[in-house]
Amino acid sequence: MNLKERAKQLKKDIPAVFLALKKKDTPWYAKVLAALTIGYAFSPIDLIPDFIPVLGYLDDVIILPLMIAATVKMVPTEIFEQCRIESEQHWEEGNHKKWYYALPILLIWGMIIALLIKALM
Repeated sequence: MNLKERAKQLKKDIPAVFLALKKKDTPWYAKVLAALTIGYAFSPIDLIPDFIPVLGYLDDVIILPLMIAATVKMVPTEIFEQCRIESEQHWEEGNHKKWYYALPILLIWGMIIALLIKALM
């Protein structure tokens, strides 16, 4: 598998990691890493801010794929394969349009903006 194919596979694995997080057969330590991975993937706050030239995108290119790969290795193979199949089915059926998953991120940004406004006044 070349680098481009591997990158596409890791992109497809994010929804599967989320589904593995919800499975009761997933070990607790894999659930912790899966929660951190999903939180980091969808967080507007990066470890290295994107406005820093070159370094800003390293987290998107290195850190996130490493977190996804580590999570995939921690989840038992048969469970993760089932999650991959379920995630592909959800995508094909159009079940990916769940806007309420964005609420935590919107709340974080709302709090940041409110704190900035309060600090400036």
